[in-house]
Amino acid sequence: MDTLIASQAGTAGNAVCEYLTFAAAGQEYGIDILAVREIRGWTVENPLPNCPPSVRGVINLRGQVVPIYDLRIRLGAERSTPTATHVVIVVEAAAGFYGLLVDAVSDIMSVANGELQPVPQTGMAAENAFLTALLPRDTRMVSLLDLDLLVGGRAPEFEDVSLAAA
Repeated sequence: MDTLIASQAGTAGNAVCEYLTFAAAGQEYGIDILAVREIRGWTVENPLPNCPPSVRGVINLRGQVVPIYDLRIRLGAERSTPTATHVVIVVEAAAGFYGLLVDAVSDIMSVANGELQPVPQTGMAAENAFLTALLPRDTRMVSLLDLDLLVGGRAPEFEDVSLAAA
């Protein structure tokens, strides 16, 4: 958590980073703008068998197969029913290219490093700890997500049920 804050500070304690903010399940989230490759309107995905519930399927993005994650499910809410306002944010992280289905894109925020607050210890299981920092703005709170933990982390939906039966 503090590593994000420290790594973005660089040599200057007041470094400025930009975050793309968006809504999912009634909350506001943000991701590093440098990870965003494009923002697309919702397109019907091609489902794949035996995927975790948060993986809606894949789309063909100019010849590249891109998995689409339903961010609502990944964050513990109900499955999205896409409408005209839903968008897919295509990102690149250590896990590769993938899309995040979100309710709506909000804004691009320039944030001074000193504005970021650490995520308080809440007893959240490590496999569900996707938040890297919190950004209080006026009357709202923006939760900043770690994209690598979001799709690379081992959440309960990814557990191998064959091991549990043994």
